[in-house]
Amino acid sequence: MTDPTERVRAAASARGLDVEIRERPAARNLAEAAGLLGLEPADIVKTLVVKRSDDTYLFALVPGDRSISWPKLRTVVGVNRLQLPDQQRALEATGYERGTIVPIGSTNDWPVFADTAIVGRRVAMGAGAHGFSLFVDADALISAYDAVVADISQPMDADA
Repeated sequence: MTDPTERVRAAASARGLDVEIRERPAARNLAEAAGLLGLEPADIVKTLVVKRSDDTYLFALVPGDRSISWPKLRTVVGVNRLQLPDQQRALEATGYERGTIVPIGSTNDWPVFADTAIVGRRVAMGAGAHGFSLFVDADALISAYDAVVADISQPMDADA
């Protein structure tokens, strides 16, 4: 399969996860993407691949209107250091380019940590390829990936 959205569809199907993938115009930022989809930024979940000091990774799912709280995430994961990898390492860790990353169909089955704010919602997220958005029930995604649900985010303007 060369189409990354096909990899996402196949992986979702294998986990019994119902997803909808829609093509959309390119967006310069998350707020513009939300507008194109008729959503609020909080309805778009950012999937961030995060590197641990032992060169393993995890996925952090955070609402679009919030950012990772590094102290909270480190506490939940039980480590002292976490960082965002550079673009090449993120691609190697997931098989997806930044801006398209999603746990579904990742080339590695890294643990998933989901922010409590996404629970009970239908959300949009990356779909494995630029110009596409994936829609999924967040609770079904959390269940399919046995995600750890915790408060791991903060308002965008917080300094923590």
